[in-house]
Amino acid sequence: MSTKVLIADDDAQLVRALSVTLAARGYDVVTARDGRAAIDAVITERPDIVMLDLGMPRLDGIGVLEGIRAWSQVPVLVLSGRTDSSDKVDALDAGADDYVTKPFQMDELLARLRALGRRQATAAATAGATPTVTIGDLVVDLVAKQVTPPSGPAIRLTPTEWRLLEVLVTNPGRLMTREMLLTEVWGPTHGNDSGYLRLYMAQLRRKLEPEPSHPRYLVTESGMGYRFDPNGA
Repeated sequence: MSTKVLIADDDAQLVRALSVTLAARGYDVVTARDGRAAIDAVITERPDIVMLDLGMPRLDGIGVLEGIRAWSQVPVLVLSGRTDSSDKVDALDAGADDYVTKPFQMDELLARLRALGRRQATAAATAGATPTVTIGDLVVDLVAKQVTPPSGPAIRLTPTEWRLLEVLVTNPGRLMTREMLLTEVWGPTHGNDSGYLRLYMAQLRRKLEPEPSHPRYLVTESGMGYRFDPNGA
């Protein structure tokens, strides 16, 4: 079985070049052009290795790393034009396995891919499990797109409620501003419609929080937005 590689980069020319080169060497290549698409691709495509640019639209590379590491240990190779040591440290601290600066030599890149490929057995074992996130006693299944309690049927969420929840739980601990959430869930023309957001957050809390009036997991950051706290602090 060929190794599946996700190339997450908004540089179309680079993505085409890498896709052709890797496919010629027997890799199964999938691509994503922004951060949100990258997280979705990791969930649905189950790649063996992720090649990730840091400076992508919609969600930057660090945010993608944090989202992935909430439930997966798939090897991640960062490809970035950022050469500052602090950027490398931030990426490695967020869960990257390796870091290559642009421009790079293709031979070196292929060697690093082979090295990460030696972790495929461990990554495959992780990928065999359904990616999930917990909210207290509830289990959020990111593939089945459902929330289940310890017993009984799944909690019914509307498509909009699910999309809002998905954005929050795939960015654990990260402040998601009102504008970010509105744009992600409702689109760029709704960036100022905070009434939508308050309504749907209230609905999610009623369905998911142990005490909706005192939320522990879907937390308000006053004047800024919301944050998913996986520890329920």
